[in-house]
Amino acid sequence: MAEITAAAVKDLREKSGAGMMDCKKALAETGGDINAAVDWLRTKGLAAAAKKSSRTAAEGLIGVAVAGTKGAAVEVNSETDFVAKNERFQDFVREVTQVALAEGDDIAAIKAAKMSGGTTVEDTLTNNIATIGENQTLRRAKRLEVTQGAVIPYVHNAAASGLGKIGVLVALESDAGVDVLEPLGKQVAQHIAAAFPLALDETGLDPEILERERAIATEKAQESGKPADIIAKMVEGGVKKFAKENALLSQPIVHDGKTPVADVVAKAAKDAGTTIVLKDYVRFQLGEGIEKEESDFAAEVAATAGLTK
Repeated sequence: MAEITAAAVKDLREKSGAGMMDCKKALAETGGDINAAVDWLRTKGLAAAAKKSSRTAAEGLIGVAVAGTKGAAVEVNSETDFVAKNERFQDFVREVTQVALAEGDDIAAIKAAKMSGGTTVEDTLTNNIATIGENQTLRRAKRLEVTQGAVIPYVHNAAASGLGKIGVLVALESDAGVDVLEPLGKQVAQHIAAAFPLALDETGLDPEILERERAIATEKAQESGKPADIIAKMVEGGVKKFAKENALLSQPIVHDGKTPVADVVAKAAKDAGTTIVLKDYVRFQLGEGIEKEESDFAAEVAATAGLTK
């Protein structure tokens, strides 16, 4: 029997998109012949993932989970919403979320981690692609942790337990009990889901976003025809207004539309007789930032039938 090298397995994985163990078996079955191994995988339906890898995956699920003072959120994408209802896909997202709790934000580390079935996350994902028949990607992950307190999860319009299209985590640093932190965290998480803050506070806002807002404010102010010193004040006012409206702590909480989130947290702390710090948050919305492919259905039908529109 030909020796199966790690390099050969890697090469076959890149050519076929199949899982590592499947590639190893294919090489063993074909005496180490790469081309024959590709054909072997195709006959088993295990090379299908490679053909699907170029499709846009902008559906799927957000998963959130907590354990003690840690919380994790992940986004796993698929091509269609139908797959998000698949039990195998949901179980995969749940388990990957648990892996993220242990591994943190590093996607490479998550993909290399072993799952309960003994295979890595990456190999399981590749096999799921072949089995379910759609491209799927582990897009991102984020873990939050506090030294004491709680990380509160929230899923807006949950598709299943811990799974949905918008997932939020709120990290509260405090020695207050869960009876205080959980309702506060849920209230803030619901606000985050609805209001989509861009940063925890104004200092955390992306400088590029602020510069873009400054350019917009400048153009608007210059149209007023007012003196330069007045225009400068108008621009600064516009940028400050934008920052206030998009930083979580300064946003009016959606539950009453007027109390800043920072004041809601401060009141809960005062009522509990202790300190509560809103340390960090995560808001993952499914597919945000992904450009979905637009298709012309009539053109696709015509092309398939060999016709012209």
